[in-house]
Amino acid sequence: MKPTTLPGYLERAARDGAPRDSLTFIDRRERETALHYSEVYARARRSAGALAASGIKQGDRVAIILATGPAFIDALFGLQLLGAVPVPLYPPVRLGRLTEYYDKTAAMLTAASATAIITTGRVRRVMGQVIARYAPPCGVIEATTLHTGPDRDPADTAPDDLAMVQFSSGTTVAPKPVALTHAQALSNAEEIVRVVRAHSDEPPGGVCWLPLYHDMGLIGCVYVSVVAPGPLALISPEIFLARPALWLRAISRHRATVSPAPNFAYALCAERIQDDELEGVDLSSWTLALNGAEPVAPASLRQFSERFAKWGLPKTALTPVYGLAEASLAVTFSEPSRPFSSRHVDREALLEGRIEPVADGIEVVSVGTPLRGFAVQIRSPDGAVLPEQSIGHIWAKGPSIMAGYLDRDESPIVDGWLNTGDLGYLLEGELYIAGRAKDVIILRGQNHVPQDIEQSVDEVEGVRLGCAAAVGDVGEDGERLILFVEYREPREALAEDCRRAVLKKTGLNPELVVILAPGTLPRTSSGKIRRAEALRQWKVGALLPPDKVTPWLLAGAMASSALGYLKSRRG
Repeated sequence: MKPTTLPGYLERAARDGAPRDSLTFIDRRERETALHYSEVYARARRSAGALAASGIKQGDRVAIILATGPAFIDALFGLQLLGAVPVPLYPPVRLGRLTEYYDKTAAMLTAASATAIITTGRVRRVMGQVIARYAPPCGVIEATTLHTGPDRDPADTAPDDLAMVQFSSGTTVAPKPVALTHAQALSNAEEIVRVVRAHSDEPPGGVCWLPLYHDMGLIGCVYVSVVAPGPLALISPEIFLARPALWLRAISRHRATVSPAPNFAYALCAERIQDDELEGVDLSSWTLALNGAEPVAPASLRQFSERFAKWGLPKTALTPVYGLAEASLAVTFSEPSRPFSSRHVDREALLEGRIEPVADGIEVVSVGTPLRGFAVQIRSPDGAVLPEQSIGHIWAKGPSIMAGYLDRDESPIVDGWLNTGDLGYLLEGELYIAGRAKDVIILRGQNHVPQDIEQSVDEVEGVRLGCAAAVGDVGEDGERLILFVEYREPREALAEDCRRAVLKKTGLNPELVVILAPGTLPRTSSGKIRRAEALRQWKVGALLPPDKVTPWLLAGAMASSALGYLKSRRG
């Protein structure tokens, strides 16, 4: 009988998994540590025992603040076997933004009513200021020793029990706690498995560098690998960003068929990876290079496909998809058996909210059709369903849609339909994304998508790839377009060159181009730029580069953390 909970699937994987079915962790030197699912399950049982001894009970919500590694997996499945609810949160990866990190993390812990925090090492040493803001009843639990606890039988868990809490990306507003049951998370993972198996002749297997506190990494990779036991190689996102070639080498070495990433990663690989880093690499097994989590740029897909074709990358590999945390993960998939599909549409009609296909115009990429059990509608602001080729708000319905946000009355769900907050349109049954509704720039009565403006400067010399934010503002003379751009190499004419690039490609003339140091633009936990927050910070003089990471900064952070721990104990 098919399992109905994540612990049930993990137990089955431990019992029935083939010898090669394991989680493999790859470090920056490409050394590998493999855990077969039988070992993952045994460690989870012992972790459940250790967590129970620390005071964690069934139904408690517990934050996991860990980098990718065995300890994260121990904490995740240990909590679920105990019947507790894991709340994965991101560790402090931007050390130059620690004060901002403390405030955001404390707010998320409060929103989740976390009973404890599971962490270790360097993260634990700087968490004191978070604890001073939010002191969980069971305190901070050391992660690396969880798997040495006493063996514990799994708790009785039902499909409608909470399986996890994941936070929305928070691109336009503060991140919100998305409550997902076992049934909801599993229905999405099971459907992804069905699509993958239907379009791959290779044995299942994957490589993932995405953060495990994000739905694309956790549900789309880890949960999928447990539902359909197979080898999954895991790489920390920091390692990928420092050495993107390691991702492609791991795909080749493990003969992976599936590996997802956001659009920027494909552009980064095409730009940064050198030929000599791919000696002996064979990408012919990679049949599903999923592209989601942020707007899909056709130029990036084309560049990646052409750049790595000589290493065997199939022409059909790049597969744009669409999803969001409130839907557990995936909502639509492109047809995996064909190259990615794009259309050219008339720019003027697009500005008026209509879609008119033309031979030469703005190129937009299809993110496919709804997964089995899902439906997608395009609606007007008042909720009326719009016909095809009309731009409007994207609404989705399906078995993995959340019931609501955790402990909140507000909900974007009406009669089972989720208002995604995104804009898009349908054309011949396929979905096209036009951006976040709250990010749309209105100039002289016309709507403009910020991504088109931002991508105009990607090829300008000295600009950091994917590090621009276009926003609309109301100045003394009315509406104006402001463009924030981070430099890779500062030079005097950079602002003017960016302005000209935008004018040439979009017909818009930014009133102001603000050149920023690397790392200045505010981002979500998944790396998306927060445009409205960038404008707000700039207006109050707070859009500043991150602090330079030095030994003195780290020493100060640890000293401040120690004071935070001391304050929490006294409190």
